[in-house]
Amino acid sequence: MGIGGVQLYTSYAPGSHYNLRFKCTPQALSSHHNQMSTFTTTHTSLTFLPRPNLKPRPGPPHFLRTITSSSKPNPNLNSGGSWVSPDWLTNLTRTLTRTRDDTSGIPAASAKLDDVSDLLGGALFLPLFKWMTSYGPIYRLAAGPRDFVVVSDPEIAKHVLRNYGSVYSKGLVVEVSEFLFGSGFAIAEGSLWTARRRAVVPSLHKKYLSVIVDRVFCKCAERMVEKLKVSAASNTPVNMEAVFSQLTLDVIGLSVFNYNFDSLSTDSPVIEAVYTSLKEAEARSTDILPYWKIKALCKIIPRQIKAEKAVTVIRETVEELIAKCKKIVEAEGEMIDNEEYVNDADPSILRFLLASRVEVSSTQLRDDLLSMLVAGHETTGSVLTWTAYLLSKDPSSLLKAQEEVDRVLQGRRPSYEDTKELKFVTRCIIESLRLYPHPPVLLRRAQVDDTLPGDYKVNPGQDIMISVYNIHHSPQVWDRADEFIPERFDLDGPVPNETNTDFRFIPFSGGPRKCVGDQFALLEAIVALAILLQNMDFELLPNQDITMTTGATIHTTNGLYMRLKERSRNPVFAT
Repeated sequence: MGIGGVQLYTSYAPGSHYNLRFKCTPQALSSHHNQMSTFTTTHTSLTFLPRPNLKPRPGPPHFLRTITSSSKPNPNLNSGGSWVSPDWLTNLTRTLTRTRDDTSGIPAASAKLDDVSDLLGGALFLPLFKWMTSYGPIYRLAAGPRDFVVVSDPEIAKHVLRNYGSVYSKGLVVEVSEFLFGSGFAIAEGSLWTARRRAVVPSLHKKYLSVIVDRVFCKCAERMVEKLKVSAASNTPVNMEAVFSQLTLDVIGLSVFNYNFDSLSTDSPVIEAVYTSLKEAEARSTDILPYWKIKALCKIIPRQIKAEKAVTVIRETVEELIAKCKKIVEAEGEMIDNEEYVNDADPSILRFLLASRVEVSSTQLRDDLLSMLVAGHETTGSVLTWTAYLLSKDPSSLLKAQEEVDRVLQGRRPSYEDTKELKFVTRCIIESLRLYPHPPVLLRRAQVDDTLPGDYKVNPGQDIMISVYNIHHSPQVWDRADEFIPERFDLDGPVPNETNTDFRFIPFSGGPRKCVGDQFALLEAIVALAILLQNMDFELLPNQDITMTTGATIHTTNGLYMRLKERSRNPVFAT
């Protein structure tokens, strides 16, 4: 059959699936799908069924202010659709699989036309939140021939994340980002992931973090402040999102490679390359047809040409840095002699990994370090952007944070131990991570049949989208969920994480695949924010339309412009 330039062929396959074969003309594809191609995929049935109530969960820890009542999905499920979740495909799939009962208990959402701009190229997580308010904390979302189970409940998220390996895999994450990360530990599965994680994690030991705070985090933040003082003197507005991105690239360059990108002073092509690559990975997760699996098309379609060039920039940069460090390590015959080994001249992670003498291919080492470069640069820059934004909107919290910095630091640069005493500053960052989590969604794929909390059934191959943004913004999970309230986290309690919040707060994921660099990222953000607060006052430029878009993290659409002023009490930087 043919619909709107799309020829659809069907055939039954074992396991109660139908093979859907598409032949698309250029007119049926978006502007970047400009070649005729054939694709094959499979799709399971979607049926509207009432959602049973979730089982009660234990009350929250004492240091969280939460609400634990449950919501029910809206029984008035909307009809309609878009080319993202086209009615003809969704309805056809339901018709073809009508004879197979859906016993999952998961309601299905309908993508509306006005959601398209957000779902593709905009803020992916916003329509997910909209649908949560209509369908409840778990629903099924069709996106062309692929469908997701979207999870917005902490208990279900905990079940999925903790059962990585035995029940769930990274799945779609690997498919859409392998072009960038290769076999790096960020997306590796099985024994390869176990081996590479075991090799990388020891490099992030306490002594390393202590050294890096002083020699990298502080020095880079001080260079950032010196740059901001120039703009402040001329009363020139500054795009703080761009500045934070430059800062975190310099930090990750020195911390991981002992290389100064000096992006605070000169434009670095790596920043744009990272953003382009991550935006491509997100786009692939919602593409109707995975045309990018056809190598020939990637050579002629503009979007893919741009993505490939971006990856080449990143890979060549990493390979060059590895080669330089390897020569030095080999020439010196360096080997690690204790668990908290740090080379005094070069305390970088690359130096540690090479000196550990673990046998690893050059490509594998490149992919592992590329994972650190991309993730470490992108996430912390976004954290600082939104924390500065939230503080600029809340003068009382900004003043309180500055007072704490002045009291704790007494005019000196922060040390590793000082960061433990910057409790309110830390809670500001934590609250920013709650409101603007990075990444806002996590993807997993069921490997076997599973029953989720609440008695929801999922089949092997089912893609699960855990909406971190939804969990963090849900009024069923948090009191005054949309408000910036750093004090919601007890200053004298532990720093919130997925465990002590019972997965109500999961900005670094959870379970076996929890981010290995969470402490690194949090320390980096604390130090950078403390030095900014110590030296500068800042306010949001009026009449800005601050909107959101996503790559792997939440970005502003048009930048975050602020006016800065040097504080009257300026500490002297330590030498």
